[in-house]
Amino acid sequence: DIKADAAEPLAETIVSSGLKTVEIAMNTAGAPDLIKKIRKSAKNRLMIGAGTILTTDDLNKAIDAGAGFIVMPTLVEEVVKQCLKKSIPVFPGAFTPQEIYNAWRAGATMVKVFPAKFFGPDYIKEIKGPFKDIELLACGGVTADNIGEFFSCGASAVAFGTSVFKKEWLEEKEFHRIEECIKALI
Repeated sequence: DIKADAAEPLAETIVSSGLKTVEIAMNTAGAPDLIKKIRKSAKNRLMIGAGTILTTDDLNKAIDAGAGFIVMPTLVEEVVKQCLKKSIPVFPGAFTPQEIYNAWRAGATMVKVFPAKFFGPDYIKEIKGPFKDIELLACGGVTADNIGEFFSCGASAVAFGTSVFKKEWLEEKEFHRIEECIKALI
């Protein structure tokens, strides 16, 4: 969890690291306020989205807070429909070929393959075989050691979270460590 007083220094850390996009999970305490605070601190230097969206109520809270894109751990078709209506990029989560196909057909901007760590980059490569036109976002288990392989195997994008935004680093305000990890991934 990110504390409110960490929003500004965290935003500066993310911007200075070179990262252009960040997602705040809606199951984080005070997520809508964090989205607002990070947006304000980032001064349009970051695209800020909301994750762990499972209901249209969560979606509306995220949009009201200023989220510019939506990420889900699974496909929630009503959320995708609302995002499409509002022209908001949406990244539903999926894992099996059927789930990935269903998410893409529902209108996903990109399908979040989650958790990607269990089968790794080779799984992305295999999925791209029959689904060459489906944009895939590898999420979960992306590290500085395997990020290049995810891209070379066909991932259009990758996401990382607790491996970089570690709870103890956030609590201790060790933003320099977060910045180092982001730079290593970039």
